[in-house]
Amino acid sequence: MFDSELSRRLGRALRLEQSRSRVPSLVAGVVRDGAVAWADAVGTADGRGNGAVGVDRQYRIGSITKTFVAVGVLRLADEGLLDVHDQLDRHLPGTPIGETLIIDLLAQGSGLRAESEGAWWERSPGIGWPTLEPQLVLRPEARGVFHYSNVGYGVLGRLISELRGRPWLDVLTDEILAPLGMARTTARPAPPHADGYAVHPHAELIMVEPEHDADAMGPAGQLWSTVDDLARWAAFLHAGDPAVLSDEARLAMRVPRTVIDVPGQPWASAYGLGLQVFNTDGRRRYGHGGSMPGFQASLRFDDDGDAVIMLANTTAGLSGRLVPELFDLVAEHAPKDPPVWVADAGQRELVELTGTWYWGPAPFELRTAADGWLELSPYGNGRGSRFRPAGPDTWVGLDEYYLGETLRAIRVDGRVSHWDLASFRLTRTPYDPAADLPGGITGTWS
Repeated sequence: MFDSELSRRLGRALRLEQSRSRVPSLVAGVVRDGAVAWADAVGTADGRGNGAVGVDRQYRIGSITKTFVAVGVLRLADEGLLDVHDQLDRHLPGTPIGETLIIDLLAQGSGLRAESEGAWWERSPGIGWPTLEPQLVLRPEARGVFHYSNVGYGVLGRLISELRGRPWLDVLTDEILAPLGMARTTARPAPPHADGYAVHPHAELIMVEPEHDADAMGPAGQLWSTVDDLARWAAFLHAGDPAVLSDEARLAMRVPRTVIDVPGQPWASAYGLGLQVFNTDGRRRYGHGGSMPGFQASLRFDDDGDAVIMLANTTAGLSGRLVPELFDLVAEHAPKDPPVWVADAGQRELVELTGTWYWGPAPFELRTAADGWLELSPYGNGRGSRFRPAGPDTWVGLDEYYLGETLRAIRVDGRVSHWDLASFRLTRTPYDPAADLPGGITGTWS
């Protein structure tokens, strides 16, 4: 738990947002080390001053639902039941978008229409799959360009249902929610829950918003949840649980796939595989926002695992400042301590690999990291990367240019003579003539 002074500051920020934005009720929480470190609620159940709300109240989370659907699809990939680069028609035949790639649906780069046909689907009774009629609005050559599509996630929910042979929501409940202990995350409201309201923009009046089963569009925004349950979800998205999803697939969710590009500006947000990626002054945060009539929600976490959750029962009107402000307050008043350094005798066998190596005339430092990983860093400009073990004397790159590339130690008489890195050679001295250097050395140092 945070100390009383930080809790007071966080609570004041929450109350200012509720008052200034005229929200019937507002709940927020901060997650640290996988647990709720602070949570608070302000407002009343009916929006008219009757019945104070608590942090255990359930709210509709809208498009945060998409993060669960994405994990459901990636579980299918983990099991080999699909490849995310498959065309949809291979697993869900008969749609007019059969050539669309599953990965493009996950990353909001499919070019599908944003919303379903007919009346405003979020405020209307749900339609069934046969009448959803997914259609492209962007030409196929625009594949990979960001275009947010609620319909696309309706399609992904149907994909889960087809491959599992039962409703997508039953699948997610059994395979994700139950293992993570998220009993308060449901498809329909379960007491105590908030009612959804619209607040009049020019008067102190509220109106009840409808709630319904969105049916085929449910995977785009059906779920309800609480701060505590979403704290569990944030902890999973950050640290993982191999019983739910492989770490490789979970980390792939964070990789920006489609960038929300504003000409003349550095990119501030992108979309991964079911996760939004936020780029603020070079610091990455991940998560998703959500809205349905009567509700707005947000979940974000950073690379250190701190997360902020916000739930509100208003259709519109929030300032957008609360979540970043809560992050800033925590960073200022409760910065995470750096990890305690301890020696690791298990790295003894790797010491001979470390030190200075040369790519031609350019020096690089190679050092060990935890779990047998290696880190290659240039002295000055150059390409560096982290490498994870992939077999005897073999590592695989994890960053930028060397992502997926192989680093292999070449031994002569039992000792490492040089490294092979994506066909380049790293040697102990600049252009070491004793090393294997394809093409030879055309000159000598003089």
